[in-house]
This record gives sequence, C-alpha cells and structure tokens, in this order.
Amino acid sequence: MQSIHKRPAIDGDLGWYESSPSRHSGLGARLKGEQHFDVAIVGAGFTGISLARRLAEIRPQARIALIDALEIGQGTSGRNAGFLIDVPHNVDGGQPDAEYERQLFALNNLAIGQLRSLKERYRIDCGWHDAGKYMSAHEEGNLARLECFADALKAAGFEYEVVEGQALSRRLGTSYYKAAVYTPGNVLVNPAALVRGLAAALPESVTLFTASPVVACDYGPVHTLKFLGGTLRADVLALTVGSFSEAFGRVGNRLASLFTYASLTEPLCGSEVSAHFNGVRPWGTTSAHPAGTTVRYTPDGRIFVRNTFHVQPALRSSDTCLQAAWENHRRSFEARFPSIAGKRFEYTWGGLISMTLNHHSVFRKDGDNFFSTVGCNGVGVVKGTYLGHFMAEYMNGMRSRELDFIMANSLPGWMPPEPFKRIGASLRLRREVAGAGGDV
Repeated sequence: MQSIHKRPAIDGDLGWYESSPSRHSGLGARLKGEQHFDVAIVGAGFTGISLARRLAEIRPQARIALIDALEIGQGTSGRNAGFLIDVPHNVDGGQPDAEYERQLFALNNLAIGQLRSLKERYRIDCGWHDAGKYMSAHEEGNLARLECFADALKAAGFEYEVVEGQALSRRLGTSYYKAAVYTPGNVLVNPAALVRGLAAALPESVTLFTASPVVACDYGPVHTLKFLGGTLRADVLALTVGSFSEAFGRVGNRLASLFTYASLTEPLCGSEVSAHFNGVRPWGTTSAHPAGTTVRYTPDGRIFVRNTFHVQPALRSSDTCLQAAWENHRRSFEARFPSIAGKRFEYTWGGLISMTLNHHSVFRKDGDNFFSTVGCNGVGVVKGTYLGHFMAEYMNGMRSRELDFIMANSLPGWMPPEPFKRIGASLRLRREVAGAGGDV
C-alpha cells in the first residue's frame, strides 16, 4: 500500500470559484465506507470529467466513480486563465510544423465544439464569450516573437490579424502594448463555473465524490484506494491528477510542476467603464514572452492579471509567495491601467501548471487496467477535454486517426530527478523572467 503524502490544497482566494454563479450548489459527496466500482477516475477536472462522460457513453452499464480531493472548481481546472485556445500558441516550441499544427487545431476545435454543445444543452452559466485572443507585446525586443507566431499561423493557414498602436489601444482600453496578433477562434470563460456545470451534468452512471483526497493506494489486479473513513475498490483505474501524478508513484521524471498566480479585481463601476472602457468588448491577451503577463477584461467588468512563477516541490504555495505575487500583480496592473490604478484586487490565488520538456502529454497504460494522462502544458481546458475523451476510447480498444495522432505525440522527454530538476527549473525561470522585461 503506497501512501500519498502530497495532496491538493486551497492556495489563496480562488477568484473564479468564489465568483462562480453555482458557487453554493452542492456537487458530489465525501467518500465514506466500503465502495466498489467498475471504473475509478481520480481527478475531477476537465480531463477526468471528459473521460467519465465518454466512458459512460461507451459502457452505459459500467459503474463509474469520479473522485476529487477538493470541491469541483477548486483545483487546477478552476484556477487557470479561462482561455479555450484553438490555435497552437507556444512561441517557444521550436521550428513550427504546419501539418502538426493543423492536426492539433482540429483536436482543439473538436474539444471546443464539445464544450460549447454541453454549455448550451445544460445552460451552463460560465461567462462564455467568443472573444478571440490577443498575443501582445510591450517590449520592442519581444515583437520578433509576435512575427514568428504570425509566420507560423500563416504557414498553417490559420486566420489572424496584426493589430498595432491606436487601433490596439481602442480595442483593449489600454495603450500599454505596442502590437498584438489576434486570432478569432478562442473562447473566454469562468473556468470554475464551466467545470462545475460539466460535473453537474454527468450521466447517472457516474458517481461523484468530492472533498475526498486519496491517502493511500494499492494497484491491481483490483485497485484499492484509501480515504479518511472509506475504501474504494475498482477493476479499472485512471489517474487524471495533473501535477500530483508523481505522488501516486507514476509518471516519474517526465513532469515539472510550476506554481503561477493570478488576481481578479472587484467589478469596475459604471463610471469607470464609461470613462476608460467605453465600447471595449471583453478580451484576453497572453504575452509574446512565455514569462509575461496574461490579462483579461471579463464580461462582468473585472480585470484579471496572471504572472509570477515559482518552483514548489511540495505542490502548495505559502502566504509569503502569495504576497509577493500580489505585489507583482499590482505593478503589472498599474502599468497597464494607470487611470484605475487604485482598483482593489478582490481575489489572489495560486495554481499549478504541469509541464513537459517537449510539450508532449503523458497518455498511456501504466499496467493492467491502469491508465494515466497528465501534462497539458498550460492549455488544459481544451487539451484536457480531448485527452479525456480519447483516453476513454483508448481504454476500450478503439482506434481513430485522432487517437493515433495523440499516441504519436505523447512521448514527453526525460527530466532529471530532484534536487536537480528544481535547481534547473529555478535557474531557467529567472532567465525567462529577466528576458520578459516590461511584458511581465
């Protein structure tokens, strides 16, 4: 029996979760007593929920348990920036491959289409907005990254627009950025509200357990999971636990987990919107530099700011780190929006990103009736959705062109063990942040 010592925690005030319209709706129950299911899925984020839904379609008679250590929307799936990104947007991923990116684009749009259909079918109130996405640069030295991104989009045949100067300022309500590449297919959401809505709409054959961290496990042939006051046995086990995969004794030396942080202002009042954002539609921008700041202007009139990266081997943050991130967010916010510089942050929180060296995800069978998928590299709303969908098909011996593509691109590179991984990641982070300059 393997003990699980690293478990998810609440890191700060989770802004998307706290501002979610379904915040006070109960989802799931704590796992207690002796339980037995045909399939257990640990991790009820976008990946786990998608896997459970597709598995219930393929095997309608199967009894499926979906388990999360926190409440739905409190984990990584509810802490991200809320971008449903259609076009590949890694500007540091090496030489672009147009055919590879077209196949990735098709998978991304498959997932966005699934999420859109479920949002409409179940009337999920999640601030869904077909806003597109900007990739922006403030520093002259980072404009070349925008050019590389635009060249990759052009080579793959994707629609895009270069926006500069006053035209960009009018769209964003800030003159901070010199230029941006705009792509129209991105969707913006409150990710906690979306994932909670998806969990509430799961088929009846899926039993949801929340606030139920796994404290120990014993793998196969019947898998046993231990909880405080309960035990669950399952014939088939799937792990979709993100950065906590290594804590379960799997996915060793393939994953680096980075803490990043976000803040969300209180809503702007009517006079502030009229004076500074008159005619500005909700928008979101990532940075041309990978260590730069992500910013959103939300449909409910808030400003979202995300930056600051830490290596946290314990997979949880601290009050000191949260305070440092808050201070960074203030500087970034005030630089971009000096006319509302005094606007208060209502929430500040931290969250994990599971990274691999080559942007490949882990998507594999780990043993008899035991499967793992992890490593969405910061695009988990969409990527997690399609990985979960096709993991269910993989678990049931199905084949498709999409699944073949996923399998061929699920070979993450090796990483050194601790403490070398932590030292190397910390040094690279410092170098990247220094290079980002005013784009932080």
